[in-house]
Amino acid sequence: MKEKIVIVDGLRSPIAKAYGKLNNIQADELGSIIAKELVLRNNIDYDRFDEVIIGNVAQPTHAANIARVIAIKAGFNIKTPAYTVHRNCASGMQSISSAIEKIYTNQGDLYLVGGVESMSNIPLLHTTEFKNLLTQISNNKSMASKLKLLTKLKIKDLKPIIGLISGLTDPISGQIMGKTAENLANEFNISRTRQDEYALNSHKKAKLAIENKIFEEEIHPIISKSAQIFEDDGVRFEQTIEALNKLRPIFDSHGTVTAGNSSQVSDGAAMLIVCTESKAKELNLEPLGFVKDYTYVGLEPNKMGLGPIYATQKLFSKSNISLKDIDLIELNEAFASQVIANIEAFKSLEFAKQHFDGKVLGEINPNILNVNGGAIALGHPVGMSGTRIVLHLLKELKRRNLKTGLATLCVGGGQGASFLLEV
Repeated sequence: MKEKIVIVDGLRSPIAKAYGKLNNIQADELGSIIAKELVLRNNIDYDRFDEVIIGNVAQPTHAANIARVIAIKAGFNIKTPAYTVHRNCASGMQSISSAIEKIYTNQGDLYLVGGVESMSNIPLLHTTEFKNLLTQISNNKSMASKLKLLTKLKIKDLKPIIGLISGLTDPISGQIMGKTAENLANEFNISRTRQDEYALNSHKKAKLAIENKIFEEEIHPIISKSAQIFEDDGVRFEQTIEALNKLRPIFDSHGTVTAGNSSQVSDGAAMLIVCTESKAKELNLEPLGFVKDYTYVGLEPNKMGLGPIYATQKLFSKSNISLKDIDLIELNEAFASQVIANIEAFKSLEFAKQHFDGKVLGEINPNILNVNGGAIALGHPVGMSGTRIVLHLLKELKRRNLKTGLATLCVGGGQGASFLLEV
């Protein structure tokens, strides 16, 4: 029988709006601050860790294999290996499952895992034509030749490629993530009003959670020369349905997906300590919770937002449980239309007949879904989000004296991920 997998503890940074309070702090610095604080809080000797595994999407060129850079900056021994994982929006979850796989193949029993993203620092890129011209100029010796080559420069070649937009565009379908959200809004007949109402509710729940200091236990403030931030700053405390209704669609001029009912572009880091139950006992560590099981699935890239239902159906089948066994759900809010599409698909007999041999997953109780708001209000630093929702779900299960939780998200490129958690 496999030994239980323990999540001992976790910690995250505040989530900041991109180009805001964390604009001047790079992902490796941000990640190292959280990693170091988490290890110190739990009083674990760095040498006890077998490896560091961290998820990141927009990997910075100055910090190749960012997990290794974070580990060393956080104080880990240079003999402790580290590697970076990348599964788009599920990168933070992938770090957890990678550690579990290492444990179950007897390669170790104690890991630091997590996710980090600085979307503020995703670079602007040059066109291939401009790059080639600069190379030719550099390779020429004489100033006359260099100046002659400069005359070939075209104004259009100076227009940068926005790395953020490029990274959020699926190369297979050719669609930016927001367009895939429009696809689901159309398929499930989700109105603009319903999306805006969902977004407003996310802000209201997050506002209440902040006022009640619910996030404080999981957040470590960032205080450095580069940045100072103490709490998530994307939540609009005064958000109104009227303000949301005024926003224009941004991915389709005749569509319904707006900046207001989409997740925010953000910066943040989250870390967890993962180990075997016996290792936790050996080190006198009180478990935050347990990973009971997890699944990943693939699906059509242009419907990537349905990843949660496909991954959850596989998870439930594999674990022999059902929706009625779940006490709380964290379903990442990439877009309001995407969350609503999953809500509709979960209870749809027609969808179940088409995809799951007629077995309906069930109707999600809105009172157990994203109870403290989600990425629409808090932000979605893509490499961090998978770790964040696992951390928050475990904290909230414990706070409410509940037992079983489902953490699930959609993944750009057409994948889904679901984790079954227990406290």
